[in-house]
Amino acid sequence: MSPSPDSSTTQLTSQHLPPPPPQFHDHDASAAAITALLLAESQHMPENDYLGRCRDRSVDVTGRLDAVNWILKVHAFYEFRPVTAFLSVNYLDRFLSRCSLPRASGWPFQLLSVACLSLAAKMEESHVPFLLDLQLFQPKFIFEPKTLQRMELWVMSNLDWRLRSVTPFDYLHHFISCFPSSSSSSSFTDHFNAASTLILSTTRVLDFLAFPPSAVAAAAVLCSAPPVAQLPLTFHGTLNKEMVRCCHQLMEDYVLDTCLASTSAIKAQIAEAAPPSSPVGVLDAATCASCDTPFAASGHQQQEADPPNKRLRSSTPDAPPR
Repeated sequence: MSPSPDSSTTQLTSQHLPPPPPQFHDHDASAAAITALLLAESQHMPENDYLGRCRDRSVDVTGRLDAVNWILKVHAFYEFRPVTAFLSVNYLDRFLSRCSLPRASGWPFQLLSVACLSLAAKMEESHVPFLLDLQLFQPKFIFEPKTLQRMELWVMSNLDWRLRSVTPFDYLHHFISCFPSSSSSSSFTDHFNAASTLILSTTRVLDFLAFPPSAVAAAAVLCSAPPVAQLPLTFHGTLNKEMVRCCHQLMEDYVLDTCLASTSAIKAQIAEAAPPSSPVGVLDAATCASCDTPFAASGHQQQEADPPNKRLRSSTPDAPPR
């Protein structure tokens, strides 16, 4: 059974990303894997000019922020793994760095958000909700599965089919294991979960797009380290220390300080974004008998438009087979 939408916290526990027991951690093998990740991570980031275009408003940053907030709310509702939410935003930013969406109405960003979250869930989750069930929190438009599937294909083609992206979560096990305090399984898990929460919080702040996943991971690990922890001399020989320092400072300024310098406050801020009631659109649309039946529930709209190379129609989703 899915959790209720008024769940009080976003669970970032070992059931989502269980870290291996520290005593079985092969540091040498892990360091070799980190080297490979560092060499590949630039291939899984937005185009180099994307942050500049966001800052000069060539990209609809309001639409992007709304999309990120929606992804985080649905992530919290379904208790997805933290990497699923981050990967969804990674897909969204990489797509927006290559393609422009119309600003006239909100449906293109909404369609893109659902497609990115759906793709990320398929990559990372053992149980993936139906496409209809992902469209929570009273959206203005309900998209039928075949429309979302076409959008997924469009996203994947613009990502060069690189869905197994390098994210900050790929570095956490190795970076945390560099701390002497990580020898305890409980402290390792606590540190891992706190760093995961910080990483998710960075998705809302544009300036973090300037940093590669490795720097974000290292900064999150440093920010979430226990006060008495002895800091490691280095996480990896080829890691850009200046990049980590700048990212660490930005994280302290825009994530810790603005969230009462507490990872628990960050969790609460994400959880409080969830609405208090079930989405009317999902309940109404589920009673429809055909994907060709117009969706006309109160408070929702039907939209038809033509983004480049794709005809994307908003209507009632397919009903389950009888």
